[in-house]
Amino acid sequence: MTDEQLKNKSKFKYNMAFYYQSTIIYFIAFTIYLLIRGQFVESSYTLITHDPIIYLLAFIVVVALVALLFNLFRNRYIEFSNEGIIFSDRFGSKTIHKNEIADIKLSKDRRFGKSNAFKFIRIKIKSRIRPVIVRPTDYENENELVKKFQQLKIEVEKV
Repeated sequence: MTDEQLKNKSKFKYNMAFYYQSTIIYFIAFTIYLLIRGQFVESSYTLITHDPIIYLLAFIVVVALVALLFNLFRNRYIEFSNEGIIFSDRFGSKTIHKNEIADIKLSKDRRFGKSNAFKFIRIKIKSRIRPVIVRPTDYENENELVKKFQQLKIEVEKV
């Protein structure tokens, strides 16, 4: 691959920080509740297992862990190439060529002012009624991802 092709090809992995943080927080809350709810009887620790809150917290921890493992297994990412955008995961990929793109809109949620945290990118494709919506905060290097979409928008508007 030439330097020009490497410059135009970028890969942005799905950000897994939320799943890690939520799993850890739920597990810590579950552990703290177990420690508080348990009883010390005759110098031994006895866990009360008939408490429905323990079951609820355990269920939440298991669901968070399953979601984390599923998203790790799925391995989603967005890739930019000379042809267009590639949305990929472990199960397959969808390529959107530059000539298929009708319009790209970069917008923010107006409720939160100038914060970049709620920015959306809407990609209107000629052959689809509904646009493809990308949240840059869901991917690593969100500022670079927004810059790539801005460059792609300029290229699409020229054509």
